[in-house]
Amino acid sequence: MKFQEMRALIRMKPVALDATSRRLGACHDISDLRLAARRRIPRPVFDYTDGGSDEEMSLAGNTEAFRRWRFQPRLLMDVSAPDTTARVLDRLLPLPLALAPTGYTRMMHPDGEVAAARSAERYGLPYTLSTMATTSIEDVAAAARPDLWFQLYILKDSGLTAELVDRAGAAGYRVLVVTVDTVVPGNRIRDNRNGLVIPPELTPGTIASIASRPGYWLRMLRSPAIGFANFAGPAAVTIEQTIKLFSAAVTWDEIAALRERWAGKLVIKGPLGPADARRAAEAGADGIQLSNHGGRQLDRVVAPADLIAPVREAVGPAVTVLADSGIRHGADIAVAIALGADAAVTGRAYLYGLMAGGEAGVDRALGMLASQFKRTLQLLGVTSVAELRKHGRELLIRE
Repeated sequence: MKFQEMRALIRMKPVALDATSRRLGACHDISDLRLAARRRIPRPVFDYTDGGSDEEMSLAGNTEAFRRWRFQPRLLMDVSAPDTTARVLDRLLPLPLALAPTGYTRMMHPDGEVAAARSAERYGLPYTLSTMATTSIEDVAAAARPDLWFQLYILKDSGLTAELVDRAGAAGYRVLVVTVDTVVPGNRIRDNRNGLVIPPELTPGTIASIASRPGYWLRMLRSPAIGFANFAGPAAVTIEQTIKLFSAAVTWDEIAALRERWAGKLVIKGPLGPADARRAAEAGADGIQLSNHGGRQLDRVVAPADLIAPVREAVGPAVTVLADSGIRHGADIAVAIALGADAAVTGRAYLYGLMAGGEAGVDRALGMLASQFKRTLQLLGVTSVAELRKHGRELLIRE
């Protein structure tokens, strides 16, 4: 066979010249993005993102809880054009998914919160900015205009708490997500072992990591200093010290006061059981975000996936139910919807993408989740998110 004939039979795959494109192109699921991130990011920073509290039983249990469900698909259905849209808190989304709040995001990549918000805007998804963000409320709103949500920790300084709420409203944030499971810090062993402080400081350990991850440190040195963007904080603190800024005396009275102050949608975020979920709805919450902080607070706490069905039964159809902690695949989103959630919320999945490739990495993560979810609907024999909600329990079997 002549060379020209061989060339006609064998096509050479083009090689991406850009290193980020090559790296992301080799990632085919969220696990691949996680491995790519681990290779690029110093261990203390990666462990901050990847780790949980104490024995990390909740961390492992969150993903296991979604994977204990097995699908029983319906066959011979016309699934040529599935409708993946979903209405969440009065906004029609192309996918029942929102981006979770994450603290110190510019520590993972210099573009941090802005990169995530821009990617969310492209995909038409909500982005939730954390109180502990490294980009301010106003700067994120100026840089990107997704469906903006603001996550609030109730601080010991009640005046500052009120100021943050008012700033978010003035900047155009539509939803206030109040986190209620951080009255004391979780015992995050990895962070303690690594001696992580915010912002990172030079220690013998970080000097060693500079040698092993020089690209990360060059990016950090070329970017503005990392710090608390939404309020003045200490120069350098451990994760445990940051949480000590939060009030441990929060009661339902504070929720009632926030409902009066905030004109937009109000969501209560935490490992809420049916009784607390009903009380949140009675206090004026428009939604419940079932969360155990990604396994980073109380260890051995129930997985949010296991709370979806009983909480939905408790609050009825009018209250929005969101679920985070453990979303790593589009099939996890499908399980959440089938159990009764209106949407899933993911944090680590897009952070792995951010660490692996900046804004393009977040795009890659969201694209994976979107395509996986669509394919799951089709293979389930389901034509829409609404149909998945309606027939979800017929399509699931507990392992």
